[in-house]
Amino acid sequence: MSNPETNYSPGSAHLRVACIGGGPGGLFAAIALAQTVPGTTIDVFERNHESDIFGFGVVFSDATLDNVDRTDPVLRRTLAEQGRHWDTIEVRNQGTTISAGGNGMAAIHRRVLLGALRERATELGVRLHFSSTVNVDDLDASGNYDLIVAADGANSATRERFVDRLGHSVDVATVKFIWFGTTFAFDGLTFLHKQSEHGNFAVHAYPIGSGLSTFIVETDEQTWHRAGLDGFDLTKPPGESDLITQRYLEALFADEIDGHPLVANNSRWANFRTRRTQRWHTTADHGTPVVLLGDAVHTAHFSVGSGTKMAMEDAAVLAHAVATEAELESALVTFEEIRRPQVAKIQDSAKPSLSWWDHFGEYYRALEPWQFGFHFFSRAISAEKIRVRDSQFVAAAEQSWIARHGSAPLDTPLTIGSRTLCTRLLRLDENTDQQVTLTDDTITLVATSDGATALALFDAPDSDATSLAAAVIADLGTLAQQNPEAVVIRGGTALSRALSAERIRFVHRIPAIVIDRPTSIRERRAVDERDCAATLVLSGRADAVAFESEPLTPRRVLTSAEVGK
Repeated sequence: MSNPETNYSPGSAHLRVACIGGGPGGLFAAIALAQTVPGTTIDVFERNHESDIFGFGVVFSDATLDNVDRTDPVLRRTLAEQGRHWDTIEVRNQGTTISAGGNGMAAIHRRVLLGALRERATELGVRLHFSSTVNVDDLDASGNYDLIVAADGANSATRERFVDRLGHSVDVATVKFIWFGTTFAFDGLTFLHKQSEHGNFAVHAYPIGSGLSTFIVETDEQTWHRAGLDGFDLTKPPGESDLITQRYLEALFADEIDGHPLVANNSRWANFRTRRTQRWHTTADHGTPVVLLGDAVHTAHFSVGSGTKMAMEDAAVLAHAVATEAELESALVTFEEIRRPQVAKIQDSAKPSLSWWDHFGEYYRALEPWQFGFHFFSRAISAEKIRVRDSQFVAAAEQSWIARHGSAPLDTPLTIGSRTLCTRLLRLDENTDQQVTLTDDTITLVATSDGATALALFDAPDSDATSLAAAVIADLGTLAQQNPEAVVIRGGTALSRALSAERIRFVHRIPAIVIDRPTSIRERRAVDERDCAATLVLSGRADAVAFESEPLTPRRVLTSAEVGK
């Protein structure tokens, strides 16, 4: 039996490690520990057969390659030999292709990556056990290990064993997705958008080598039902794929993939689940430290980063912490302190991206192709930050705006009621009243006076949910029924303000003015108001923008009676 009081410390004893899960996270944890803590003995237990490999490609940013390469060169070497690299992302919509560069990424077939990781782990003396279903309690009770690393995926049995201690939450996306491959060779990351008689479908496609490209399809639940794609029995064991969906999508996207077939591998519809966990380590009943990593404790939507890359980065940091800290407990604390903020940043950036995919059908119908593309690329990053990566892309979007409106986004006149404003970046005269007026380029939060433009005020919800709640949608509908000349949206979060403004603009066809708000002194100092405002206007998220000088306290939503005053 292991004893926490005689815990391993560097230089005092050989470390004995058990890894539950033989995916990229578990294998790279074994590789990283073998590299950084000499003399470590490591067993990796994988419940599937050695030949059972589900999924297609995995994607890594150039920054991830640098992080992982510092621990072991296996990933960079394998990608260089058998993977595919690109810099440009394309969005194809209604016969138009919008491209943006400066997005260095690489991808490889999951089977190839796992083969390379297994070979490297074996070279370093790691013992791999396939078709081995183990649980944390048995490993703990055996007394054979000083540390248990749980990399057993999104459905982690280890996490569920200690879920009361760890604090775990799950957010389920509204859209459906399914994962295929195709023999069509895409040049780089490509997003396809197409409308059938049933509704909108979107594809994330990218080359992975081995003669294949990944082909992930998303659609909303209503379209999924209308297309008759809801008949597959999801209770069937892993392995069987949804062939009806495969044939439907092959026909729908036949032109985009030149008639190439889709390739199935455990391909079935699901809703993406974003997982967050408050603690990533604990102690088993007999005293063995247990640490979880990768999808077992966190996930982020695949549009911003793969779970594989986050798991391998977890593994690299874990190994470094174990190699440098005096005690395992302090190493696990350090691991969490380093990685949790990094993962939280990715998950936070994934919220607007995931929200975009929840609403891509609405954007497809509401926006011209050039604006649809800019709306996509600016979902989590401002125009000026995109310009650093690809100045021509932003310039092209600005020229498309000028060709339609005659002026740059913030200099384009905006007519609201009987008034025409000469700018889209407005000044805000703050007050505590619940009504608003608009004079020249200034929004004033005061009681409405005679002759003022009829504006309605709406407080966005204090929520970063990827879609507006039904009650909020109903409140916006009630507000729109009052026929205001414009709706001023304030409060809430950046995402909820944008979603509220889009609802007013796209559904109710009423101009939306967003009052943006910094959430902290640091953010207020860093905000470039013209950049933020131009991004909101150029993307079609708002008609005009003003800024609060200080974060304000939350305000209640106006009732319909108050709106009518």
